[in-house]
Amino acid sequence: MTNDKENRAKRPAARSLDLGESRWGILYCPKAGLANPRKRWEKIQKALDERQVQYDFVQSETSDSVERLVRMLVSNGYKTIIIVGGDSALNDAVNCLMMEEKAVRDEIALGVIPNGVMNDFARFWGFDEDETEQTIDWLLQRRVRKVDLGCIRYVNAKGEKCHRYFLNCVNIGMIADIMNLRRQTRRLFGSRTLSFLSSLFVMLFHRMEYKMKLRINNDVLDRKVMTVCIGSGPGYGQTPNAVPYNGMLDVSVVYHPEVVQLIEGIWLLVTGRFLNHRSVHPYRTSEVFVDSANKAMVGIDGRLMKTPVGAYRVCIEQEVVNFLIPS
Repeated sequence: MTNDKENRAKRPAARSLDLGESRWGILYCPKAGLANPRKRWEKIQKALDERQVQYDFVQSETSDSVERLVRMLVSNGYKTIIIVGGDSALNDAVNCLMMEEKAVRDEIALGVIPNGVMNDFARFWGFDEDETEQTIDWLLQRRVRKVDLGCIRYVNAKGEKCHRYFLNCVNIGMIADIMNLRRQTRRLFGSRTLSFLSSLFVMLFHRMEYKMKLRINNDVLDRKVMTVCIGSGPGYGQTPNAVPYNGMLDVSVVYHPEVVQLIEGIWLLVTGRFLNHRSVHPYRTSEVFVDSANKAMVGIDGRLMKTPVGAYRVCIEQEVVNFLIPS
């Protein structure tokens, strides 16, 4: 669960070394529920050594340690930081980078070797968890693209103004609940599809719609809504046309369908045709105002976050992080 560190002031650069671009700082985030995480790292290490990659690595013990370790890598002068992890670890990494001054951030390139419960952002670029060697070959080419970050700005329970960045999406409502359950069931089932379907089955016995008031472009939506996805990236299939480099957010607003339509919607989501469902209303915008959401859960990059208090805003910041992409 995210905390309220988002409001912290940006820190000045404190670099003890100048390691250049060739030496990688690698943060290994063991996958939750993996029986032998050491074996997974040994496979990655072998591929790195075979390619004579110069690197130093640290391992996170918990999700709370990711930001601290990324901050350590930045402070020690690494200009190539590779996250061996999933969407949540990447989320922590970009939020840590956004605490740095722009001059420091512009010197750093962030890369990923997929190793999470969900790897949606890595999958968008074509990185495959089962193709470690190919991933490392691509990272070695150091093809850098500046990517956008979405940002949710809100007030927490203490009345403090906070913000949190995201690479992929913010979910409001039912899907935020499903994403939270999916992370847990993925440990049991392994399959992305099975974990999603089992989570959805559990959610059928939960609340399925929320009274929301949203402002998107010139439209004001004041009605019951099942779920909203605001994506800078593919949004776990809910914003399939979103790309993290056009300075825009894609939004999918889903009204409560009948049971038959709900089953159809699940099928369209799994098969990548979510926007074809009659209950899905898509938008493209630079910001979304959530004036009220009736205590709907909020998820960010697949992780449940503390529910904002009162109204909040989701916007986009264009081309703010260097990301290593395939050739």
